[in-house]
Amino acid sequence: MREGHRGTGPGAITPDGCAVELYARLPPGPEPEIVAAAVPAGARILELGSGVGRMTHPLLERGFSVTAVDESAEMLEHVRGARTICGPIERLGLAERFDVVLLASFLVHAGDAEVRRGLLRTCARHVADDGCVLIQREGADYHTNLPRERVDPSGFTVRIVSADPVGDGVNSVRAEYEFPDAVWTQTFLARPLTEEQFEGALAEAGLGVDRYLTDDGTWARAVPMPPK
Repeated sequence: MREGHRGTGPGAITPDGCAVELYARLPPGPEPEIVAAAVPAGARILELGSGVGRMTHPLLERGFSVTAVDESAEMLEHVRGARTICGPIERLGLAERFDVVLLASFLVHAGDAEVRRGLLRTCARHVADDGCVLIQREGADYHTNLPRERVDPSGFTVRIVSADPVGDGVNSVRAEYEFPDAVWTQTFLARPLTEEQFEGALAEAGLGVDRYLTDDGTWARAVPMPPK
């Protein structure tokens, strides 16, 4: 397990505390449509942190070519129709570049700042000069007004139970997912980032925000910046 991360519940648990069986049950949500609307039709997408393919499969159905990367072999066993690569994202080094690099699941908020730098460097070195990087951010109130919960139309409840400071601007976040027949928990380290801090982290990796894709700013489209 990655330091500060853990998970409970049935089935395999990944190094960052995610339960494979849980993620195999979760619906894709609006994310595939957000991505599809922001990139050219038929684009080659490098999906970093694909998990079981919740976004991979809808993107394939929309005609995109997807290379799915995840550090969990158990997660990638669920991915169908895409090229898969198993290994830590921050150490990925492919001899090719892509029209689109996708970094979802709030990975940019990694508690370890060096891991975050590694993730963004991976994005920068794999995006084509005329390509883009799509990044999912936490909402402004993600770490506040807790506990809170949401009941999904498909019949499960997700709760953000707590976000406790552990030092250096990092919080230990605990989430619960309750289904009629099972309960999973995940505890992970997350670093809140203001918009200025987020854009500064991108600039450090040679990326700049082209535009925000959603009204709440939780999805951003970034592009390679010319060297100074």
